[in-house]
Amino acid sequence: MTSKVLELTEKIYKEGVVKAINEAERIISDAEIKASEIVNKANNKEKEIIENAEKKALEIKRNSEAEMKLSAKQAISNLKQQITELVINKQVEAPVKNAFKDTEFVKNLIHTLIKNWNPQKPEELDINLLLPQKDKKKFESFFENNMKQNLNSGFEINFDTNIKSGFRIGPKNGNYIINFTDKDFENYFKNYIKRKTKQILFEL
Repeated sequence: MTSKVLELTEKIYKEGVVKAINEAERIISDAEIKASEIVNKANNKEKEIIENAEKKALEIKRNSEAEMKLSAKQAISNLKQQITELVINKQVEAPVKNAFKDTEFVKNLIHTLIKNWNPQKPEELDINLLLPQKDKKKFESFFENNMKQNLNSGFEINFDTNIKSGFRIGPKNGNYIINFTDKDFENYFKNYIKRKTKQILFEL
């Protein structure tokens, strides 16, 4: 009887141990699987983070290079513009200013303009001419001696303190007025020679 009890006890013990071992092995196996999954996920996440970081770095690099190229292009364009303007100013400003300081030049300009104002009806000169007040004496005798006929055909001359150089001309009804000042001629000539100057300076 005692031996049977011992056998039964030993059998129960062995079965319990085996079950415990099996359970332990299962737990360990599950843990290893889960650990492996965690490691794989971590590796994949790390890879994803690295790939995203590399993509972002490449994008930043491309954007920076594009911005630098654009900035360099704009800087070169601005420099070319400044150089062109300096050259044009040297070419235009002094000669035009000197020309408009020459009373004879302005007189000839006015004479030519009036002569060609209305070629179809030269006798009709319904025009108002504005000149600088400071030059009144210089021009009064000129018009009196050289353009008496025009003065008798409706041509009107006035002097204005607001005009510093050149003159303004237009119909008496005031529909429009044309400025002939040193600044107007400067702007005209600058625009006229700007393209050619750029070609000479930078496209040789």
